[in-house]
Amino acid sequence: MLKLQSVSRHFDGLKVLQDVQLEVPKGRIFGLIGPNGAGKTTVFNLITGLLPPSSGSIVFKDQPLAGLAPHAITQRGIARTFQNIRIFKEMTLLDNVVLGCHRHLNYSAPALLLALPGFRQAEARARQRAHELLSWVRLDHKANEIADNLSYGEQRKLEIARALATEPELLLLDEPVAGMNASEKTELMREIVNIQQRGYTILMIEHDMRFVMGLCEEIAVLNFGRIIAQGAPEQIRNDPQVIEAYLGRDDDDAATGDAA
Repeated sequence: MLKLQSVSRHFDGLKVLQDVQLEVPKGRIFGLIGPNGAGKTTVFNLITGLLPPSSGSIVFKDQPLAGLAPHAITQRGIARTFQNIRIFKEMTLLDNVVLGCHRHLNYSAPALLLALPGFRQAEARARQRAHELLSWVRLDHKANEIADNLSYGEQRKLEIARALATEPELLLLDEPVAGMNASEKTELMREIVNIQQRGYTILMIEHDMRFVMGLCEEIAVLNFGRIIAQGAPEQIRNDPQVIEAYLGRDDDDAATGDAA
């Protein structure tokens, strides 16, 4: 579904990414891991059009993404969450998710200004879909609460629901369990699997190795801007380069999935 071919990104001579090769198959939960500063979020920024690559190509469903603005990439079927939560905290959960639905609403400016039937019907459909998506992340019972009243973990789940409201085919999750306790992580793991089973492809950055190893079907490892390993969780767990660069050569617990 997604292919990065020889992708590099430089900032004034600083080589953040170098010759990154990455293929994300349709329907998979795919993990991208690596030490802080390895370039993981830069990969997401390149895929979603926030940054252009210095060289190489990014192809989504056989169509190049080069030169497209972020909103155009969203329209192609890619959505993301952010490392630092970006929600409208003074709005309700329902209104946050309805905002994500708006790119699919089809009504004219006069219909909006005059609240004509076409506008009212479209808004009703959006609100119904927003309730459905909130139920996927177990927040529908709080649909009319102000988002700022949510716990940190719940705000992350709200951001996932809003991303899904754009109706993507590929969902990018940037550290989805950051700030969550153990029970919240277990619950979100189930919810991400349910999202995948509904037909979505998921590419995820995460530092919680227990979460990654228990959820992802395939994992790629970035170190100093280069992919140093890619494969199934068991391969990654036992790869000498990964242990040395990220999991820790002498940390037995890290190598068995407890690294953070």
